[in-house]
Amino acid sequence: MTQHVSPPRDGTDKTAPVGQPPSWRGMLVRADVRTLSLLGVLAVLILIGGITKPDEFLDTRNLQLVLTQASVIGVVTVGMTFVITSGGIDLSVGAIVALSSVWATTVATQEYGFGGILFTAVLVGVGCGLVNGLLIAYGGMVPFIATLAMLASARGLALQITDGKTQIVTVEGVLDLGERDAYVLGIPPLVMVFAVVTIIGWLILNRTTFGRRTVAVGGNAEAARLAGIDVRRQRLYLYLLSGLCCGIAAFLLIILSGSGQNTNGNLYELDAIAAAIIGGTLLTGGRGTITGSVLGVLIFTTITNIFALNNLQSDVQQIAKGAIIVAAVLVQRRTASTT
Repeated sequence: MTQHVSPPRDGTDKTAPVGQPPSWRGMLVRADVRTLSLLGVLAVLILIGGITKPDEFLDTRNLQLVLTQASVIGVVTVGMTFVITSGGIDLSVGAIVALSSVWATTVATQEYGFGGILFTAVLVGVGCGLVNGLLIAYGGMVPFIATLAMLASARGLALQITDGKTQIVTVEGVLDLGERDAYVLGIPPLVMVFAVVTIIGWLILNRTTFGRRTVAVGGNAEAARLAGIDVRRQRLYLYLLSGLCCGIAAFLLIILSGSGQNTNGNLYELDAIAAAIIGGTLLTGGRGTITGSVLGVLIFTTITNIFALNNLQSDVQQIAKGAIIVAAVLVQRRTASTT
């Protein structure tokens, strides 16, 4: 009698032969190693910061600043992780954040108060995600081209709305969230929002049918279609999710800066993609990790903070980020070839 072994629910591994340990155990071990490695890198960076600038880096205010800055790009990275896991890419996230932030801080929008700013930021983000999703899922456009077009369009529209000027927020309810009096047990509100988004993202990716479908589409879209998954609708939902995260990030950025600018979100696409990749999400799709992406964000934010405290130029930071991305992709390819 032939023994049948069902494939794992997440669709990431092949069926293990009878008499051998199931392959998901190997995946768990590799995931643990990746997570521990990222934690080790973060610990080394904290040590470097503590040695080079002990008074400034280890100051409570500076650590709160690092976490606050990580929160904005971190929310964007959660959405990016889902998109990359499905085998897609979103180059427009930074531009969507900029457009959402300036649209939500116009004089007309601010007349509706806190709720008006939040609603507008989220609505614009979701709207841009909807356009991306429709072009890619139902228009047949390559994600790179579709999101690149959105990048250019959103940046241009943001510039047109602001006329190159900074839009100052005057709504007290929004500004108050950026003050230290709003901190809960020393934790900034932005960090708490980031934590909530991260937890929800982790649960969706790892504990729901939506997450399993995302992994399946990224692993083999044709096989997913034959298995009964509506691939086009799934991709549409994923870009909607990415747009939603951009809208939330735009609102957090408004709180952080107290303004809306057409330059907001500059190079966020680079930071989000880099954080997801070094965190363990496969650039080719089929595997994603929210935990790794969050650690990737913290690593990059810590690097930026250390460079700033040591008065290193921004071009050096970008070179370092580029080198890290290349190294992460090379490690992924090597790992894939040995598994």
